Amino acid sequence: MSSHFDPTKNISSSAAYPEVSFHHGHADDATFRKKVRKTTILLSIITVIELAIGLAIYTIHKGPNPSDLLVLMFKGVVCILTLAKAFYIVSVFMHLGDEIRNMIMTIVVPLMLFVWFIIAFIADGNSYKNLRNNYDPYFKETTMPTKHHGEKHEAAPAEKSGKE
Repeated sequence: MSSHFDPTKNISSSAAYPEVSFHHGHADDATFRKKVRKTTILLSIITVIELAIGLAIYTIHKGPNPSDLLVLMFKGVVCILTLAKAFYIVSVFMHLGDEIRNMIMTIVVPLMLFVWFIIAFIADGNSYKNLRNNYDPYFKETTMPTKHHGEKHEAAPAEKSGKE
């Protein structure tokens, strides 16, 4: 019984490492080109839908009575479509769909943590802004311009009192 290393044996056929593969599952170039073509057409359709939704959001904002709920729903749909496009780009054009599961996880898990960090920082910044608006008497965030020194400020009709 000699333990001899056989270089002709394919490691990917080993029962100990069933997911390890040195070649991808591309049957031939024609199949891969067809897959890329279908993905490109799908991404183009999704982009046109996103542009149409963006135009709808723009016209809703310019309309006489904008609906905030409808705009929020449209923005949610755009986010979902953008994530779908990112999935197809990474899966087909960056060939991550053909990789083993562990390789996919080494890319996707840090990405999810990065997205979580962004959401956490935005929420923390918004919380800080709200607390500062509520408890700092010298700082009030407004959307109206403030009166400069020496200017006369004409009060709006709702602000005027009846004692003029």
